[in-house]
Amino acid sequence: MEPCRIEWITIPAPDLEAAKAFYGNVFGFDLKEFNERFWVFKAGNLGGGLDRDLPVAPPGIGFSITVSDIPDTLRTVIEHGGQVLSEPYSLGPGAGFCARVADPNGNVLELYSESPPESGERQEFTGLDVGTEA
Repeated sequence: MEPCRIEWITIPAPDLEAAKAFYGNVFGFDLKEFNERFWVFKAGNLGGGLDRDLPVAPPGIGFSITVSDIPDTLRTVIEHGGQVLSEPYSLGPGAGFCARVADPNGNVLELYSESPPESGERQEFTGLDVGTEA
């Protein structure tokens, strides 16, 4: 049997306008209106939708978005109404680096990068209002 592929994800977006701005501006998702309550997106090889009628339910579905620079992305997340839940951390030797964020609706997602944060950049996020996950 050939392995299945994950090709679609629906993200709860009670505040649809905030979700569109967040995912479009922070991650460059290509967004198109399907109807007044649902927008579809393309992000790399994955398609999906932002659903205004779908409530956010912790802990939700976990997913990672690969970014080139975690500290820069954390700054952009904050600028667009998101929240930093954890500072960048190592997954171990050769395994990459992650940080956890919440979108403006409270959906939790993980940022992943193969590149380490520059030394000293980690301190930049120490003073932020780093939230806690539900």
